[in-house]
Amino acid sequence: MSEKDFHAMFTRLKALLTPYAPSLNVIHDEPGKYYLETGYSEKWKKPLFFGSAIVQKNYVSFYLMPVYMFPDLLVGISPALKKRMQGKSCFNFKQEDEVLLTELEALTRQSFARFQQEGLV
Repeated sequence: MSEKDFHAMFTRLKALLTPYAPSLNVIHDEPGKYYLETGYSEKWKKPLFFGSAIVQKNYVSFYLMPVYMFPDLLVGISPALKKRMQGKSCFNFKQEDEVLLTELEALTRQSFARFQQEGLV
């Protein structure tokens, strides 16, 4: 994947998170790194990481903490998206895949809704 491809992939993944920025805190918004967290959580006694998109050396990573906190959000995800997972809340991409990005967009929407439901946003 070229640097140009990494930038395009990062832009696509960042776009999955930006709709939630008005309700969250943007901690990093710089080339290759976009990071969102909640405000202070009384329950957890700190702000909570929501998600990020980060350009790594060999791929672009999309982190989505709600799927770690609430693993039931992952029930029913496609094997193809599951294959992109590294750890419990990270999805790595080397190239764009519209089907997977659409699925990840829906998962991000469900994750934000879950944070709202739990009173974390």
